[in-house]
Amino acid sequence: MKRFHVHVNVTDLDASIAFYSKLFATTPAVVKPDYAKWMLEDPRINFAISRRDRVAGVDHLGLQAESADELAEIGARLAAADAIKLAETGTTCCYARSDKYWSEDPQGLRWETFQTHGEATTYFAPTDDAACRGPAPVVKETKAACCGPASTSRCG
Repeated sequence: MKRFHVHVNVTDLDASIAFYSKLFATTPAVVKPDYAKWMLEDPRINFAISRRDRVAGVDHLGLQAESADELAEIGARLAAADAIKLAETGTTCCYARSDKYWSEDPQGLRWETFQTHGEATTYFAPTDDAACRGPAPVVKETKAACCGPASTSRCG
């Protein structure tokens, strides 16, 4: 069963953790100095917030697959819609190791579809600036470390 994913950029992590903990009636499953994540069952959602150098508000939406087959099914639908901007395998993002597809809807809203394979000790994998910019926004399989296509680089 897939899980809906929402990632919100915040300006005050502590205040946001307090607010969302009250809203969801539970504390986050993961808390880092710049990130928090709730894995809720009701509603079934992976809700994450982070304090980065980006505009506050919704960063991206997504679907979290529980298996490689589920991720492949979503990837096939995105490919049929010619919507994949970046395909990543073995990437590190948001303190997790994942395979994923990044796409955009017709309005430019970013969607992340992914399967998580385990935890990571850093928000991003160590990388240099050139690698962090990633490929041009075309379908490309990569071991990127930047949480998104070049047009919306997640670095920094």
